[in-house]
Amino acid sequence: MPKNRSDHQTNDKGSESKLITVSDPWLEPHKDAILARYEYYNKLINQYASTGGVLGQISQGHHYFGFNRGQRDGVPGLWYREWAPAAKALFLTGDFCAWDRGRHPLSRDEFGVWQIFLPDNQFASCLTHGSHLKVHVVTSSGGSDRIPAYIRRTVQDPNTHGFLGQYWNPPKPYEFKHSAPMRTRRCGIRIYESHVGMATEEPKVGSFVDFKNAVLPQIAALGYNAVQLMAVMEHPYYASFGYHVSSLFAVSSRFGTPEDLKELIDTAHGLGLSVLLDVVHSHAIKNINEGLNLFDGTDYQYFHSGPRGQHVAWDSLCFNYAIYEVQRLLLSNLRYWMEEFRFDGFRFDGVTSMLYLDHGLGAKFTSYDSYFGPNIDGDALAYLQIANTLTHAINQHAVTIAEDVSGMPGMARPVDEGGLGFDYRLAMGVPDYWIKLLKEKRDEDWNLGDLYHTLMNRRHNELHVGYAESHDQALVGDKTLAFWLMDKDMYSQMSKFAHSPVVDRGLALHKMIRLLTFTLAGEGYLNFMGNEFGHPEWVDFPRPGNNYSYHYARRLWSLAQMDHLHYQGLWRFDQAMNQMDQDYQLLCDPFIEQLMVHEDTRQLAYRRGPLVCIFNFHPGESYVDLRIPVPDHTDYKVILSTDEQRFDGHGRTESGTLYPIQAFAMYGREQSIQIYLPSRSAQVICPVGLAK
Repeated sequence: MPKNRSDHQTNDKGSESKLITVSDPWLEPHKDAILARYEYYNKLINQYASTGGVLGQISQGHHYFGFNRGQRDGVPGLWYREWAPAAKALFLTGDFCAWDRGRHPLSRDEFGVWQIFLPDNQFASCLTHGSHLKVHVVTSSGGSDRIPAYIRRTVQDPNTHGFLGQYWNPPKPYEFKHSAPMRTRRCGIRIYESHVGMATEEPKVGSFVDFKNAVLPQIAALGYNAVQLMAVMEHPYYASFGYHVSSLFAVSSRFGTPEDLKELIDTAHGLGLSVLLDVVHSHAIKNINEGLNLFDGTDYQYFHSGPRGQHVAWDSLCFNYAIYEVQRLLLSNLRYWMEEFRFDGFRFDGVTSMLYLDHGLGAKFTSYDSYFGPNIDGDALAYLQIANTLTHAINQHAVTIAEDVSGMPGMARPVDEGGLGFDYRLAMGVPDYWIKLLKEKRDEDWNLGDLYHTLMNRRHNELHVGYAESHDQALVGDKTLAFWLMDKDMYSQMSKFAHSPVVDRGLALHKMIRLLTFTLAGEGYLNFMGNEFGHPEWVDFPRPGNNYSYHYARRLWSLAQMDHLHYQGLWRFDQAMNQMDQDYQLLCDPFIEQLMVHEDTRQLAYRRGPLVCIFNFHPGESYVDLRIPVPDHTDYKVILSTDEQRFDGHGRTESGTLYPIQAFAMYGREQSIQIYLPSRSAQVICPVGLAK
């Protein structure tokens, strides 16, 4: 197995010298617990050694279970296997046998694995690509038709609306044309968070083809280098946003076929975009007809039995990560998406829920003691470590991101340091902070020093994806930044010919908030589709409460293309921020330093690498010849101003403006410059010799 930063199969005797306790002495009291975690991880890894290690049988369940081509005694055909240890009998059924539920029994082995071989000379003409299938499972409670656990495609019956398994074996599988873009740096990811179904302007369920043709080019034009796809795994209830998964290996058929998804990913790669999958291994749907619940008649086959298996807040079931076949199911699932579809990594959903027995519900996490002790699910933590090991063993350039609100130390540190092995963690406190500010205080009253330190308040040796808002803030019941700032004026006052103080303030702060977040909150950046131009509608999927309307389950892209509307200026500003990172690798520069903060006159200045960011939050006061300390003795040039006309600012400052250096000491610096800083605006300036 290739070695990399998180791939260790045996205990490293020198591991204590590089534990996360070395860089964070506050963790020293928990050193034994951290070492115990690493030892348990190694114990599991070593258990896999006899069957090929982490790249062996434990991650190849999809090549054994479910439907796979093979032979028996030299005769070609189709194998179907299912793990159901407590079941009394299993029968394969489907349209190939007119749904006869007794004709094709499976045989059971000593491990509770059931199997049947269907030779081509008997079944090739009736069990073909696209055939509908189920398995009839007989338990102590009776018999029922179930969807196979490893099924690769399900479809909804238009008459009964129930889901059916489908044998997927296209005669001409999709052939990839493009190689995935090679990431040369761990940092600097710019993610466009996307939901394919709601990505069309028409009130309908969008398709992979729609997204490939209309949205991917826009993502590339905006300057993002990664797209994160949500709701790809099959989920019966559209309004669940893809978080109540029923079939882990099945591409949601409402968006198209597996081949359509492959073409989408291939096209993205051709545009230079990495593609991340929003993977849901934190819980599973409770449905019996579509999911794994009570599959073999027990509630403990895949999940914890009794109350521990119930996630009350999410109305779902919790996996038992201690079970070997659960580990194989989930690890194989990661490998399947990477190798079959060429995903470049994962955003792991619900990591907090996985790590804590109470799922982190209502927890404050104000002490390091919260991250250790009896509330930790050690099996879930070990699973995440192994999942990261596997992902990077398959592709050393893969990216993994943890959605964790708890602040677990070591989340984005290598496993051999006692970490969990993720590349990034989401800076989840940042959007919450922005919402809190907008709800509770006027921008005139924001404490700029507190703002700076809050955006910088993260574990310095772990990479973070910063974001001002995501899909969470766009959902109905919450508000996007644009809604908090402009509310109903977004519907009537966004024309460039209108004059609205509310919109004027909203446009200015929208850009300033995003620039602050982009330059301070992490080593990566994320935006949910449409939020970059201040999309004026929330997200609300068809459901009984809205008469199953698609009106709010779409994106009005045309608004950003209309020259007379302010949405276009916000779109251009987002593009310019991404371009700035492309030009200066800002997100990869770890050096951030505050240069100046004036609470009374509402100014904040700081550097990130060689670039200097200067903000004026005063609602009405513009400053002429404002003196700013700068780190380098050279002239500076404006490379980005929120007030530029192309961003629907007032045009009081523009890119290209030159500020001559002056030998005037200020705040410990030997040099400074004098600038013009208009009200409610920000500038990014760069040493002239480095300016692009």
